[in-house]
Amino acid sequence: MNSLNLPLLRGNSVFVEAYFSKYSIDRQSKEITDMTKMKAALMYGPNDIRVEEIEKPKCPEGGFVLKVMAVGLCGSDIRNLTSDSRKGNYPFIYGHEIVGCVDEVGPEETKYHVGQRLFLFPGTYCMECDNCISGHSENCENEHVAKLAGTGGFAQYIAVGGEKIHYGGIYEIPDGVSYEAASLGEPLTSVFACLENAKVGYADTIVIIGAGPIGDFMAQISKIRGAQKIIMIDLNEHRLEMAKQFGVDEVIVSKLDDPQYAIDRVLELTNGKGADKVISATPANATQAQALYMVKKGGLVVFFGGVPKGSKTELDTNLIHYNNIWIKGHFGASYDQSKRAFHLATSPNFPAEKFITHILPLDEINHGIELTKTGEAIKVVLHPWD
Repeated sequence: MNSLNLPLLRGNSVFVEAYFSKYSIDRQSKEITDMTKMKAALMYGPNDIRVEEIEKPKCPEGGFVLKVMAVGLCGSDIRNLTSDSRKGNYPFIYGHEIVGCVDEVGPEETKYHVGQRLFLFPGTYCMECDNCISGHSENCENEHVAKLAGTGGFAQYIAVGGEKIHYGGIYEIPDGVSYEAASLGEPLTSVFACLENAKVGYADTIVIIGAGPIGDFMAQISKIRGAQKIIMIDLNEHRLEMAKQFGVDEVIVSKLDDPQYAIDRVLELTNGKGADKVISATPANATQAQALYMVKKGGLVVFFGGVPKGSKTELDTNLIHYNNIWIKGHFGASYDQSKRAFHLATSPNFPAEKFITHILPLDEINHGIELTKTGEAIKVVLHPWD
């Protein structure tokens, strides 16, 4: 054995090639890395996330393997990781705010090359069904194509197949833009689409219920779109203070034992009329019901945050009827909206650095979950290679 604890390989070039295709050597530390393995955060059940070494995915013939350089920790990830989201079907790797560089390309893939820096939009649409053709690809009816949507980003590598490449939603990261900033392209996409579909614009008064990362994105983009006044509501006073840097004009610390308090404050701040648009951006049924009492006659209420499956929200339909209130649900974004949102996230005009408050190694994913749940963090981005 030599100084690296390797077998002497002279005279057997085939064996040498096979050996070094599987292992890499750090010449300073003399550590040997098995290149067929990777680190990943596996979910074994609710609140049971373990960072382990598993098999690296094989490169698809018509696709590529992406080396994940950064992956955002989304509120939906946290909801999934802390509940029985897979109904006992574990282990599973979540993570869909994925950016990285192409590490390996299959022999049939010609569009992308090794070293290219890419953002993977998790939505995948057929662009042939009625919804796609009508401009609402976020409602794509092709279930097979929808299942190509990307997850598995809480790992060092992810395989991208030829079908995903064919249907699209892969964008090149511009030079000079960090992986962390580019990872905001995914959470920004749905917010961008929501505000565009709700026609938020000049002189609007907007109420945003929920001061998490999504609420902060809502505030920032609403201001960019010309909203005049933004009122944000949350139970967490610290989150509300942080939200002020994103264009929030008024904050209301809501009270669990007095739901009427936040409603009265909104009416007070809008001269008794209510807001033009109210967006419920929390996973709570109660805020959906409250929103109806905060919007003006003829105004729009948007249900953005998903609530627990199977739960029901009780709504005052007489209020909806006689006040001519419009209600809209929002989920996802079209390809067109996803591309424009990504361009915004990676443009100099968007303050990405303000949103990313914590960058952590993948090993600290559980810490990142706690930081987000307590409101100490706005946005956590994980580094699989740290």
